[in-house]
Amino acid sequence: MADAFLSFAVQKLGDFLIQQVSLRKNLRKEFEWLRNELLFIQSFLKDAELKQCGDHRVQQWVFEINGIANDAVAILETYAFEADKGDDDDEFHSRLKACACICRKEKKFYNVAEEIQSLKQRIIDISRKRDTYGITNINSGDEGPSNQVTTLRRTTSYVDDHDYIFVGLQDVVQTLLAQLLKPEPSRTVLSIYGMGGLGKTTLAKKLYNCPDIASSFPTRAWICVSQEYNTMDLLKTIIKSIQGRTMETLDLLERMTEGDIEIYLRDLLKERKFLVVVDDVWQKEAWESLKRAFPDSKNGNRVIITTRKEDVAERADDRGFVHKLRFLSQEESWDLFCRKLLDVRAMVPEMEGLAKDMVEKCRGLPLAIVVLSGLLSHKKGLNEWKKVKDHLWKNIKEDKSIEISNILSLSYNDLSTALKQCFLYFGIFPEDKVVKADNIIWLWMAEGFIPRRRVERMEDVAEGFLNELIRRSLVQVVDTFWERVTECRVHDLLHDLAIQKALEVNFFDIYDQKSHSISSSCIRHGIHNQGERYLSLDLSNLKLRSIMFFDLDFCKMSLINFRSVFQYLYVLYLDNFGGIIPDAIGSLYHLKLLSLSSIRYLPSSIGNLKNLQTLVVVEGAYTFQLPREAADLINLRHLVVPCVEPLLHINKLTNLQVLQAIQCDQWKDIDPVDLVNLRELRMDSIRKSYSLNNISSLKNLDSLELSSEFIESFPSIEFVIRCEKLQKLYLNGIIEKLPNPFSNSITMMTMSHSKLTEDPMPILGMLPNLRNLQLIEAYLGKEIICSDNSFCQLQFLNLSMLYHLETWHSGTNAMPLIKGLGIDHCPNLKEIPERMKCVELLKRTSRSS
Repeated sequence: MADAFLSFAVQKLGDFLIQQVSLRKNLRKEFEWLRNELLFIQSFLKDAELKQCGDHRVQQWVFEINGIANDAVAILETYAFEADKGDDDDEFHSRLKACACICRKEKKFYNVAEEIQSLKQRIIDISRKRDTYGITNINSGDEGPSNQVTTLRRTTSYVDDHDYIFVGLQDVVQTLLAQLLKPEPSRTVLSIYGMGGLGKTTLAKKLYNCPDIASSFPTRAWICVSQEYNTMDLLKTIIKSIQGRTMETLDLLERMTEGDIEIYLRDLLKERKFLVVVDDVWQKEAWESLKRAFPDSKNGNRVIITTRKEDVAERADDRGFVHKLRFLSQEESWDLFCRKLLDVRAMVPEMEGLAKDMVEKCRGLPLAIVVLSGLLSHKKGLNEWKKVKDHLWKNIKEDKSIEISNILSLSYNDLSTALKQCFLYFGIFPEDKVVKADNIIWLWMAEGFIPRRRVERMEDVAEGFLNELIRRSLVQVVDTFWERVTECRVHDLLHDLAIQKALEVNFFDIYDQKSHSISSSCIRHGIHNQGERYLSLDLSNLKLRSIMFFDLDFCKMSLINFRSVFQYLYVLYLDNFGGIIPDAIGSLYHLKLLSLSSIRYLPSSIGNLKNLQTLVVVEGAYTFQLPREAADLINLRHLVVPCVEPLLHINKLTNLQVLQAIQCDQWKDIDPVDLVNLRELRMDSIRKSYSLNNISSLKNLDSLELSSEFIESFPSIEFVIRCEKLQKLYLNGIIEKLPNPFSNSITMMTMSHSKLTEDPMPILGMLPNLRNLQLIEAYLGKEIICSDNSFCQLQFLNLSMLYHLETWHSGTNAMPLIKGLGIDHCPNLKEIPERMKCVELLKRTSRSS
């Protein structure tokens, strides 16, 4: 892992020496010495990282390298920042400030030289310790992580297999479904308990998403409690999931006390039939603090609890049903292992024998089995599999089983350096936190974890990294859309592993409110609660690169000392912030990612952040608007803001790749022809008066999502015909007339609440590349016709909420490649075409026989 810090520092120093052509001679020599010495130390790191587990002195040596690498980057960025200051002043101001600027810069450069000298002494010291500890250069060998960064490519889309964990547990699913759906009017609790890694959450998710459950319980909500919980936050989460995250709801919740919120939720649920999942409960007190908000209205309400503790499950409800989740049998374990193995056919008999031995020692624990399968999937040949077995057998327990922590650690150690960084980053989030895939990808990019490729976009490389971690079963998929992962999380045990490994190498630290302390050696801090107390610490001597607040009560950004404490920040992530953003934020010159929530405006100083790559504002006020200075963010790649006024000079943002959440007539008077890199566009609250025609000027647009204002029709969408590279199209709102034809490049399409009166299938069936089609309350007619040879590439079709549909005619040669069919809430559809009856059902509810 230290190699990652050092590689980053060496790369930054190399880039710096190329860019700073006017660097004074003595400083250039110092930076060159620094780069060459770090490059030399890098060759010894592999041996050091292998030895550090058994030798605390070597571990400390690696720590010191991490610190030197981080300090080296901070020094050169400070120099670059100070050297660039004043370059934009006009002539008058430049002359007026000339003497002062020279004096100030000379002092800064002198300070930089002093810091380099200090760093040189530290490097000389660790070089001496290297010989003392017997650390040698072993980088010339062929051993190492099985997948190197250079081999990672986003060659295929991610397709999730939700059912893999349910090998052998179908009977359990049916038993629990019967309990949830039985005609018992009283509110009852179904408790699922068992050790970590057995699949409790996955089983609960299977029940939660079951079509019969969705149709029986109109109101459903999911909360995750974890070891550290906040009752008020959990109740708010349920309310938001029922009412939506509107500004009215958010403002109302902000003004309420915990008692008010409990009463409000009870009233909200009183007349509803609901199912609530309370996941990962550790103490019975947690359930006691929540259950008062769930009324027993005698209409069949249900609660599902998952827990590791038997006493929590047993005491949840006197009338409830308790299920202890069992381990998998040997046969089921082997079946699960093979399902998760990437290439079963490459497993020769000798390899199969080794694998069966290892799977048997997993003792039926699903998490251990899928992680082992993910690890072996990236080990080629018999010898590689033997090495894995040898590693595991070294730490075998007395009962001949493998400690799951050894399997998880072995899988982690097999990652490339870049993937290790990406995995560890999940540990800075709170336990059980669901993370948006885009967010984690943009965070990795801001941190410098993603290498630049000549051909591939960094976003695609990063998505490949995420999919690799998923294939290795180190990251779990929460949700997908259009064959891409949209939300993910890590299992509790893997979250613990990420924190443990991160602390070993000072990758990040989490603020400990009990001891009121945090590591001064880490450049990344996570604050899960007590944000104001954290800021009372002396942080003045730290060179923090990232700070992430998840504290629900933190709203006083004025407490942040931007100019001194946080001047080196790359990442400022405020997950639940609802306060005022001060002008001083414009002093964070190095900032690459800024994520905020529930704010009403941004100061004009935001335009100073020339290095900013990602700006995200979620749950912004209805009146939110970007200052015009935002158009000066020349390196911005991802802009997710609920703008209600057009950004007039948006054409200046030529690096923009993603533009989301726009809620205004952005393109009426602006031709976005210069936004040549824009790939993804999402606009909300579109009115019929808006003009969308200029969207066709976005020549590289790949994904387009449009949602109309409630009840209003879309303006003309004929422009999509001219979007030559458009592949993904999402239309949510009333459509008066479909374009004919659509763009032939479209591969995935969703039409929601379109309320068409004419059958859309004749037009959509002509799209030559359409693979995935969803129609959700999109058609009001009684009949659809799919003619012969239509939908020639379609693989997945989902028909949902077509309440008037009665008949579906399909030609013999229509949809020749269809793989999956979903029919949801189409109560009057009497029959589907004969050849569709053998297609795998994705989801089918409310369908007459």
